Amino acid sequence: MAVELEGARVVVVGLGVSGRAAADVLASAGARVVPVDDRADDAISSDDYLAGDGLGRADLVVASPGLPPHHPLLAAALVRDVPVWSEVELAWRLRAVRADGPAPWLAVTGTNGKTTTVGMLDAILTAAGRTSAAVGNVGTPVVLAATDPAYDVLAVELSSFQLHFTHSMSAQAAAVLNVAADHLDWHGSLDAYAADKGRVYERAQVACVYNLADPTTERLVREADVVDGALAVGFTTGTPLVGQVGLVEDVLVDRGFSRLRHTHAAELGTLADLARLAGPDGTVPPHVVADALAAAALALAHGVEPTAVRDGLRAFTPGEHRIETVATVDGVAYVDDSKATNAHAAAASLGAFEPGSVVWVAGGLAKGARFDDLVRARRDRLRAVVLIGVDREPLRDALARHAPDVPVVEVDPGETEAVMTRAVQEAARLAAGAGGPVTVLLAPACASMDQFASYAARGSEFTAAARALDGQG
Repeated sequence: MAVELEGARVVVVGLGVSGRAAADVLASAGARVVPVDDRADDAISSDDYLAGDGLGRADLVVASPGLPPHHPLLAAALVRDVPVWSEVELAWRLRAVRADGPAPWLAVTGTNGKTTTVGMLDAILTAAGRTSAAVGNVGTPVVLAATDPAYDVLAVELSSFQLHFTHSMSAQAAAVLNVAADHLDWHGSLDAYAADKGRVYERAQVACVYNLADPTTERLVREADVVDGALAVGFTTGTPLVGQVGLVEDVLVDRGFSRLRHTHAAELGTLADLARLAGPDGTVPPHVVADALAAAALALAHGVEPTAVRDGLRAFTPGEHRIETVATVDGVAYVDDSKATNAHAAAASLGAFEPGSVVWVAGGLAKGARFDDLVRARRDRLRAVVLIGVDREPLRDALARHAPDVPVVEVDPGETEAVMTRAVQEAARLAAGAGGPVTVLLAPACASMDQFASYAARGSEFTAAARALDGQG
């Protein structure tokens, strides 16, 4: 629905980082902004507000990504035919126009790997000489970057929350990295969650990038209404066929965009270019390779040269708390993957290590998730488990069913401020004297907010506790 923003009354719901940015940009566009802090204003759920001076005279609602569609204000807006936009939708409609048109978007979503992939993509674009930025779900709000004419191209990380109320975005190229059960309390079902992820492909101009190991992502491409001529390009950590990017021995190759793709694979880089992302044993985890291939495919869709992929991957510096070796004590490596906040991410993290080599530190806020599939798939990696968090029952039960021989120690959450110190000390005890390589891995499979301010705080406490074991801290 078309909305003329100048003079429009726009209710901005949620005053976090993206909400404040949206309010500022709307004010600059001449809108009359009505800011509503959902955390503080209980009145917005009342009938008087929804029908009266609050929503009743609104021309548009811009929603925080934290608000589910069934929130009273958003539900009331939809019933009253008041348009509801995400900050991403607002950004798309207000993109700065340069001499050569608005900067194209290369969009990434998925249950896991988004931030790493977008960071790699930004590094590749920079290596290719583009003025780019990694924006969106983590980082600069999209609406600020999109309205800045300085950028040639944007690497945009999008959550399912942000995509739900995004209606007109047309990315130059888009990728869904994977789809696994997450945020079902927000979306209501796995099908609804996947459908919101799939919105990233709608109106894609050049390419839809999907994961050959995840059939849901391919289905979402097939169902998308894209611009005529847009390619479907799969990525795989195996040998690629025509129309794919993948791995041949230790070489990342392109058979999706090269004009010689029917007969040749164009080299993009090697696993050595990802060496700084390797685990304690020097091996680059498969999910990291997959992220690199997805980033490469998006960059190639934008038109960068293959050499820029290599240079960008070499230059990429990973974020903290993502399968990061933070200490080695008495031959035991301590790895912080606190960002593994759901079962899918934890499975990928555990899969990077040798069978029987991991003392796993797990647990936190389960958000209704179950972990049978995770434990069943990765029980061979486990030497022992240390459970933390106030919501330990789902993991405890899954371990009892599928890994009954694996020792499990639970850290009582009663003294929250010392929980990670005690967890690391228990993990060190379980790892002591073991033959062969051993890793203490923090990959919680759960959210952090039960005992920590954030996943980053949780990871930082793990790092401090690990380094304190031999005085490194």
